[in-house]
Amino acid sequence: MYKFGVFFKKTTAFLLLCAAFLVSVAAEQPSLSAASAILIRADNGECIAAYNADEQRGMASTTKIMTALVAIENGDLDQKITIPNEALGVEGSSLYLKKGEEMSLRELLYGLMLQSANDAAEAIAILVGGSVEGFAEMMNQKAAELGLSNTHFTNPHGLADDDHYTTARDLARISAYALKNETFREICSTRKTTIPAAEGVRWLINHNKMLTIYDGTYGVKTGFTKATGRCLVSAAERNGVQLIAVTLNAPNDWDDHRALLDYGFSQLESVQLAKQDDFVCELPLIGGACGSVALHIQNDVTAVLPKDRDSIVERIELLQPRFAPIYKGDEVGRIVYTLAGNEIASSPLYAATYVGKRQTDTSFLEKLTDIFR
Repeated sequence: MYKFGVFFKKTTAFLLLCAAFLVSVAAEQPSLSAASAILIRADNGECIAAYNADEQRGMASTTKIMTALVAIENGDLDQKITIPNEALGVEGSSLYLKKGEEMSLRELLYGLMLQSANDAAEAIAILVGGSVEGFAEMMNQKAAELGLSNTHFTNPHGLADDDHYTTARDLARISAYALKNETFREICSTRKTTIPAAEGVRWLINHNKMLTIYDGTYGVKTGFTKATGRCLVSAAERNGVQLIAVTLNAPNDWDDHRALLDYGFSQLESVQLAKQDDFVCELPLIGGACGSVALHIQNDVTAVLPKDRDSIVERIELLQPRFAPIYKGDEVGRIVYTLAGNEIASSPLYAATYVGKRQTDTSFLEKLTDIFR
């Protein structure tokens, strides 16, 4: 616990570049065709823009984000399975799986996310959950685990059902969680690939046009039924800023997502608060061969911040008093960065060098001086 020696200082000018004394009018949120929409930061879920984001709606094949997530977390990706008869001939987008065909869970997941195959969704559900109903229960358990109170699943593919619904906000939260999984992110960002077929291979082309029309896009999933309209979840990264956009029932979803992401990137930037091995301050030592030891940061410190913002403030918290010896790499405090009173980042502080005990005898006055320093 950091109890002593707390003090403040303004950051240097380079941290406040374009921010400390400039006041600008934030751009207006874009007009959209979507009935519901939201834009969030992928790293912390902060909402950047929202439109009817908590209204319950059908989600079509964006359902498959949760399907893939539950399968990845609970299944053996390399397990080979024989396609069950129940998965054959499911309506809608399809891999046209054949009776007796064998595929791995990983291959089915590529078919699920790129081809949006409903037969792959049912095969995955039966493999991982024992049945479609059993897998839907696993999906709902995951939704509850994520704290989603406005989402309910009845199937793994998103075919219309009155009891199968979500909100733009909940779907964004599912996507943000799923994208932290490297396997999920790799699959949904793949533009094209092949998987085995009963004879030869199947060529899969990702239905998500955002991967090709918007720079920095790395996911996530399209969806459409007549009942729900066009649904889309996209994720994009530029210059260290990661955003997730969701639209439900959006006739012009590609344009909506470009407008949302453009807006988000115009509002935010990644700011380097400190560099690796930056000197921060001196920590006074009692009984040391030197009177103090230099403290530094071991790793870069960055934060995503509004381009129009107040001054960033540093707070240095040190463990005091500190007696020699002290060893290089000892953690002795931390530096905290705040904006408008809220913590935005922090980093431990480490001793930059070894400082041993003072070898010569010292007078009582010198000892007192050490302590008060």
